[in-house]
Amino acid sequence: MRSIFALAATAVLALSAMPAAAEYARIQSKSDFVEAVNGKRLTRPLVDLRVTSGGAISGKGAVWEVVGTWTWENGYFCRTLVWGGKDMGYNCQVVTRDGAKIRFTSDKGTGESAVLNLR
Repeated sequence: MRSIFALAATAVLALSAMPAAAEYARIQSKSDFVEAVNGKRLTRPLVDLRVTSGGAISGKGAVWEVVGTWTWENGYFCRTLVWGGKDMGYNCQVVTRDGAKIRFTSDKGTGESAVLNLR
């Protein structure tokens, strides 16, 4: 019985020492978005992209080229994208940031999310 209590107490102490979950803040304006990404690479495993202040997207996803354009519309990052020759279409996304991480959530925040590192 004592060993079960000791294990439970150890688990609670370990969990309480874990860092808090990431706190992403929404990027509300085009100027804040440009400030976040300008001159940086957006990376994650097998992905390396650049998003320019002039509205261009370029880079690699896996081994395929990624090209596209973007605009800022009513608080959303709206992009067209071609990946490896496949048209990924137009999509407006919520963008949030936590330090050197930026998260894009498709379908105006109701779809899937991708977190990339700002380097």
